[in-house]
Order: sequence, then structure tokens, then C-alpha cells
Amino acid sequence: MVVPLIAASPPAPLPPPLLPCPAEAGWELVAGARLPRRGADGAQLGGYSAAGYDNHRDVLLLLSDAPRGRVDGWSGVRQLGRVPLRPLFQLELKGAPQAPLPAEIDAEGMVVAGERLWVASEGRRSAARPAQLLAFDRSSGVLQGAFPLPADWQPAPGQGLGANQGPESLALLRRPGRTDVLLMAAESPLSQDPPAQVRLLGWALEPTGPKPRALARLAIPAGEGWGLTDLLVVDGSGPSPALLALLRRFQAPARWQVLLAHYPLPDERADPKAVIEPIHQWDLIAAGLPPDNWEALTPGPDRADGRPSLLLAADDNFSPLQDNHLALLAPRRSAPCPPDR
Repeated sequence: MVVPLIAASPPAPLPPPLLPCPAEAGWELVAGARLPRRGADGAQLGGYSAAGYDNHRDVLLLLSDAPRGRVDGWSGVRQLGRVPLRPLFQLELKGAPQAPLPAEIDAEGMVVAGERLWVASEGRRSAARPAQLLAFDRSSGVLQGAFPLPADWQPAPGQGLGANQGPESLALLRRPGRTDVLLMAAESPLSQDPPAQVRLLGWALEPTGPKPRALARLAIPAGEGWGLTDLLVVDGSGPSPALLALLRRFQAPARWQVLLAHYPLPDERADPKAVIEPIHQWDLIAAGLPPDNWEALTPGPDRADGRPSLLLAADDNFSPLQDNHLALLAPRRSAPCPPDR
């Protein structure tokens, strides 16, 4: 099968404001669908843990955490819930002699920037399954480089990421005249950190390679099982850039909670130990999302009424008890609300 290129999009106009206004107006679930469990060739689909949507071409990229990692391309998001999405291609992630890929990775976060596909790989506290930032050629899927996380994120007695505890998120911060930055958060607190806060890293995409810098910590809900599964930059080129974070909690035997939290973007000069509280958060199960393992967050297509949208995807973990859900959310707007919001 010939794999089409993951093509670059032309410069887009500034999107309309993404958040509800006022914040208490919340989100409307405008469409939803389930993706098939099998492709046309009978191969198993699923494990979708990150997403990217090209509004210009109506192409959705879904990152699968299958053992070697894969990006599946789909079309038809603008008609979500009315007609089935159409599969376009599958891009297998693979190593090269000069950049071998581990036998298994756990691809959890994704950003397409320039000619590269950046992937956050979740670790298992072992040399065979390290947590890393991986760079792939976006056309061929061939690994170009693997970058270790900072020393205090690395496994050691009493410190580092827990096994299967991140990083699960990756977002692009792009500002005019400044170096692009990849934002990466831990899913759960590091072993040496207090509960209910997760670290945020900024990877500056320098010509010599990505350089990590601790930015701050994001406050997440207290209670066992909460984790941060994806990030999205809001108004990155504006005067008040912010973050949306997808927060998820699982409680046995089958209870899911999902929140969308709005944080101010931490300043690069802030104390890395500073804890940033959310400005607002919304219960997405109460908004209509099916209870499941929601992990992916990306801007969706613009609506006919002029509103932007958010597209979310759930990871079925290749389990018959879960689904590959997609959901399209639009911000509610009501008066009184400033016209520039």
C-alpha cells in the first residue's frame, strides 16, 4: 500500500475564540461516533491516544499505542455522526540503523511540526521501555532521534515517573518571532513530588535539537487514579496564552471521570516548583461524553454557526469492553459576554 504523505497545511487565519463565554456556559456535544475495530484488511485498529486535525483538508490523524506505534489517517470529520469516517492511510513508525526503535514503545502524545512528527513515548521504569521524546520523519515514519527526559524524571529509588504514568501529552506552543516549544506533562505526580500536581516541561526546538526546561506544575484533582492525558495550547500567539488539559480518572470496576481544565500558561521565568491552579474546569461526562478512556484532544472543524470545536478521542486499549469513541464539542456562548471572547 502506498502511504500518502502527512502534508503540511497552508497558513491558516486566526481561529475564533475557542473557550465558552462565560466559562459557566460550558460545552455542547454536537456529534459523536465510534470507529471500527478492524480495518479493511482485518487488522485490529485502536489504542488511539493522541490526535491532530487538519481543518483545511478535513484529515484527522490518530496516534495508536500499538506496540511499534502507528498513525492512522481518516477523513470526514466535518460530517461526524452523519456518515462513517473514511480511512485514508496508515503510517507505521519504525527505526533505522542509525536510530533504532525499541522493540515496543507506548506512543501517547503527538505533534506534527514542519517535516517532523514528534511523539511522547510513555515509559515502564526500565531500560527496555524508557520514557522519551521521539522525532520521526512525517512522510516515511522513520525515527530521526530519541531524546531522554531530564534526570529528575528518570527512574531511580524514590524518584522519577511511575511505570505507565506518562508522559501522555504533547502540545505545540508557536509564537511569532520565537522558537517553537513542545509542551509535555507527566500523567501523574513524580515519585518525589507531592500528590495532586504534575510537572510541565517545555522542549525548545532549537536547530541543534530539542532542549527541555522545567516550567511549572499543574494542579490536578486530588484522589487516586487522576491523571493528565493530553494538552492543547489556547491562543498561543495572543497576549494571554493558556492551556487546556484533559484529565481522566478510572475507578474499578468501571467508573470513569473526565474533566477539561483551563490553565494559564506558566511563564518561562516562573519557579519550576510553582503550582498553577486551573482557571476553570468542566465535567465532560456531565456534558454528554460516554464514560470511557478519553485520551486525545485537538481543535476540530469550524462549525457552520461560526463556532470552533474540540475533537476528542478515546483509547479502547484494544479491549472488547471499551470503544474507539470520537466526540465533537463546541463552546456555548451566551450573554453577557465580551465580543472579543
